[in-house]
Amino acid sequence: MGIVSGIVTLLGGLLPVVILLILFLAVSLRVLKEYERGVIFRLGRVIAAKGPGLIILIPVIDRMTKVSLRTVAMDVPPQDVITRDNVSVKVNAVLYFRVMDPVNAIVQVEDYLFATSQLAQTTLRSVCGQVEMDDLLSEREKINSELQQILDQHTDVWGIKVSTVEVKHIDLPQEMQRAMAKQAEAERERRAKVINAEGEYQAAEKLAQAAEIISHHPQALQLRYLQTLREVASENNSTTLFPLPIDLFTPFLKMVEKNSSSE
Repeated sequence: MGIVSGIVTLLGGLLPVVILLILFLAVSLRVLKEYERGVIFRLGRVIAAKGPGLIILIPVIDRMTKVSLRTVAMDVPPQDVITRDNVSVKVNAVLYFRVMDPVNAIVQVEDYLFATSQLAQTTLRSVCGQVEMDDLLSEREKINSELQQILDQHTDVWGIKVSTVEVKHIDLPQEMQRAMAKQAEAERERRAKVINAEGEYQAAEKLAQAAEIISHHPQALQLRYLQTLREVASENNSTTLFPLPIDLFTPFLKMVEKNSSSE
């Protein structure tokens, strides 16, 4: 009985210690995923960014802020922009970035997501306002590159890398859409007329060359008449009217005149 009572007393004395140990582990242990990092503050001072895996914190003394290192796709809301040629449009974009330095992302800026979003909106309005309407529609690659360069330069001190910026949609006023449709239609008509004129010019050149050849060889014109007659006759027409040139009878007339003179 003495041994049993001693064991019970010992367990009773260790129970608070075990409870405190369990509470300490519950408060101190943190598990970070592969894409997470923990910025550790000890008594208000930054120690380092730790992770992934198991992290041990000192209760009351240490504080940890999680930061995700995955690429963030941020939608930039539509912005009212007045282009350099005074056309009012709405432009929105999408921004891809990721945190490269977790410590700077937490220490250098209060909320890096909000700050990046606001910077992207103001930069989008500024860059699009410096170009004309036609360039905004046709030079998207150049505008995307300029946006990415400016944003990456400003967010570098925050430990953020901007990889891509893409202008998604440009909302034009109805009046501008109708004007552009008329311009496109006029451009297509101009091209059609130019192509038609070029075809007429080329046909005229070929006809001039054919006339030049026929002028040196009158028999070619007669052969051309006979060929045309054959093509018309193949159309199953009941009656065919075909003009005959006088030149076809010239050899016969000369032959008759020659015979008459010889007699």
